[in-house]
Amino acid sequence: MRVVTISAEYGAGGSIIAPQVAQRLGLPFVDRAIPEGVARDIGCSLESALAHDGKAEHGLGRLLAGAARLPNVTLGGMEAYLPVGDLVSEDEFVVRTEKAIREVAATTGGVLLGRAAVLVLKDVPYALHVRIYGPKDRRLARVMRTSGIDEKLARHRLEDADRARTAYVKHFYRADPTDCSHYHLTLDSTVVAIDDVVEIIVRAAQGETAVASSTA
Repeated sequence: MRVVTISAEYGAGGSIIAPQVAQRLGLPFVDRAIPEGVARDIGCSLESALAHDGKAEHGLGRLLAGAARLPNVTLGGMEAYLPVGDLVSEDEFVVRTEKAIREVAATTGGVLLGRAAVLVLKDVPYALHVRIYGPKDRRLARVMRTSGIDEKLARHRLEDADRARTAYVKHFYRADPTDCSHYHLTLDSTVVAIDDVVEIIVRAAQGETAVASSTA
């Protein structure tokens, strides 16, 4: 398959797994493009919007477009769709992001991490959709271990990221990112070793492993 979308919970190792999958498959890697520093603001603003069934009061596009210009924040090629010096509306941000995702799928192919790519490309027949997850306590332990931070800060980051991710998908796609029916393959990376997760995804993408969607 020329396109692999990976939806990864915070602390599940998506930022390690996805680039390795891309390298093994010889495909471009497109990052999720939401920096940690704005996760809480995104989640709070969207939760407020959902509660009132309207737009985010503080503007998701404003938050993300501003974040896109922060140092060391990569957009995996999506920065070309953001105007320099201007802030875009939340709807415009999503339109441009979806356009970038679809262009990758239609041209070079790639491994796309996050950004609700599984939903944007749900009707693409040559895409493999993967979810990487893990129980909160084990993801928390991994964050503490890999980042060298204490439990309080790690929990804060994890909960902010989880809330932001859920709110983003719910607000724009009226979907639940944890719903297994969106994915061909779901893997608990806190139980299965990272190298094995990479191998399973690569083999599935190459068609060497029969992968079927499961229903609850």
